Amino acid sequence: MATKNTGEVEISVLEIATQKVDYCIIGQTPIILNRMTEKVKNELLLPKGRKTTAEKATSLKHDPLQEFFDSPYKLSDISAPTLLAHLATAFKKAIANTAIDIPGAKKAQMGRLMWVEGEKIPLYGIPKLHMSVTRSADMNKTPDVRSRCIIPKWAARLTVVFTVPLLKEPIVSNLLAAAGQIQGVGDWRPEKGSGTFGQFRLVKPDDKEFLKILKEGDRSAQEKAMKNPEAYDDETDELFEWFIIEAEKRGHKVTRRAK
Repeated sequence: MATKNTGEVEISVLEIATQKVDYCIIGQTPIILNRMTEKVKNELLLPKGRKTTAEKATSLKHDPLQEFFDSPYKLSDISAPTLLAHLATAFKKAIANTAIDIPGAKKAQMGRLMWVEGEKIPLYGIPKLHMSVTRSADMNKTPDVRSRCIIPKWAARLTVVFTVPLLKEPIVSNLLAAAGQIQGVGDWRPEKGSGTFGQFRLVKPDDKEFLKILKEGDRSAQEKAMKNPEAYDDETDELFEWFIIEAEKRGHKVTRRAK
């Protein structure tokens, strides 16, 4: 016959606290910014349906400069140190994904026990117009030309929050440093397999290159560059100039650089 256990069971709960560590990073390769545009989100919310042949013939498929303006995340607060930003979750994802390739760490565990503080991380650096041929995600991998914002030399400050004693600062630092090499952030990053954009490295707060980017690529410099962007490379310059001439020749109204 079973006996009833009337004894009290003592439950021991591990006290969990959090720790914050500030990091300074510099881009080793240019970062390509490409958020979902308002036009695309509006179409998802309220689709217009397929365009007729006449509509396709009289409307522009692309407006490169407008696509450039729309591609980065922006900080609307005029007191923010920069105009351009990137999602904090992108850096968190990079750290968590790195755990797949680093012994002793697990992606799901890192995703639960660590995060990057804030919603959008200010990005320092001068933006430029980047146009390149890409492949769409459809079955035929249809080629297209995409216009995006690229920052050749960029920097940022991150605050990573993690739980202790489950995680320790050296582990987080090592994973972030590795993430900058094998994951990256932004479009065409190493994580996707073919690109090398968006790689970064950790530096000290007094690093000369870091301080130079912060000084020369702040909000005022970015606002000026966004209004009248320079082409990132010769291919972009040639494509953009041809597009402007040909589009206006065909009677289309296109977005022009500010004078």
